[in-house]
Amino acid sequence: MRVVVIGAGIVGASTAYHLATRYGTRGDLDVVLVDREDAGRATDAGAGIVCPWISPYVDTRSPAYQLNVRGASYYPRLLARLAEAGEPHSGFSAVGAVFVSPDPDEVARAYEHLAARTARTPAAGVATRLQPEEVRRLFPPLRADLGGVHVSGGGRVDGRVLRDVLLRAGSRFGVRRLTRSARLLLDHDRCTGVVVDGPGGGKAIRADAVVVAAGAWSDQILAPTGVRVGVAPQKGQIVHLHAPDTDTSSWPVIQPAGSHYLLAFPGGRIVVGATREDGSGYDVRITAAGLREVLSDALAVAPGLGDLTVLETRVGLRPLSDDGLPVVGRLPHDENVVVATGLGATGLTAGPYVGALAAALALGEDLDVLEDDTPNQPPLDLAPFRPGRHR
Repeated sequence: MRVVVIGAGIVGASTAYHLATRYGTRGDLDVVLVDREDAGRATDAGAGIVCPWISPYVDTRSPAYQLNVRGASYYPRLLARLAEAGEPHSGFSAVGAVFVSPDPDEVARAYEHLAARTARTPAAGVATRLQPEEVRRLFPPLRADLGGVHVSGGGRVDGRVLRDVLLRAGSRFGVRRLTRSARLLLDHDRCTGVVVDGPGGGKAIRADAVVVAAGAWSDQILAPTGVRVGVAPQKGQIVHLHAPDTDTSSWPVIQPAGSHYLLAFPGGRIVVGATREDGSGYDVRITAAGLREVLSDALAVAPGLGDLTVLETRVGLRPLSDDGLPVVGRLPHDENVVVATGLGATGLTAGPYVGALAAALALGEDLDVLEDDTPNQPPLDLAPFRPGRHR
């Protein structure tokens, strides 16, 4: 049996890895991973927050939240398997996360929500209310008037590192990688493989299943099938700062009310972001307005960042669906095609788990084996994420 995966971001890399390892134990499975490495891939720029629990205002009944909880809860099992395969340095660290606000009443309400949420979700850890001086001890550049709620299960991940780890591990188990452009190969409206570009023209690769994990480019790949999954690029500009001679390795994720955030990585690297630019198309330019928005919001919360060096600005094109829900499942008229995209700003939270789902779907395997990490959650229903729900 052969499965072709289109797209080598976090979802595609995870899909190929799970196909080659977890589900490829029969010895007769050939996995081909194709990616043309376009500028603006979301995995290359993602901030790396893995904490779906931290916002007190998220709707915990929504299908997207349930998927993200499973994604975050899946990390420990995945990291253990990668370590056993010789990849102990995954780019992930459980540093905790803190919701912050200058309003004590808002902090009190947030604590009630987050304490109830963590009690139901073991992977979330424990919620603890913090006074402003305690918050600043954890993240010194912050304003002095911000109280907060600390959630111990929050984490951060370097998306580039984790993706490369998954690619290396997959390659050791036989995944073949092609840096090419690919299109679906159809026979009487059924997908029978892909055609990859190359010297001398296209080359057909026959396959029993194709997984489309092409992020913001997924609708382009799927166009010949007549199915639109309603995923378009949402541009995000993210700024990386440097604090010399500062140990930032254990600083937590900081989440104010709203969509902006701060987090840190070892070596004095601090990440602030991000813009959410709908209708951006495939524009990957760094803009003056984007930088102003990101830096203004960051300095309003953490004025101590003002004197730091700007290392770089990254631009990613998040794959955002029309209705805000991910797209995960088989095409309605062709079960040979599995779609896994549309994670928006939560790609690094849910991406590795969605890759495991896509691998199981491509092989017709039972999804129950992936439920072990969320014992207090209802069974996952993929119906809200089905491809073809957009007309």
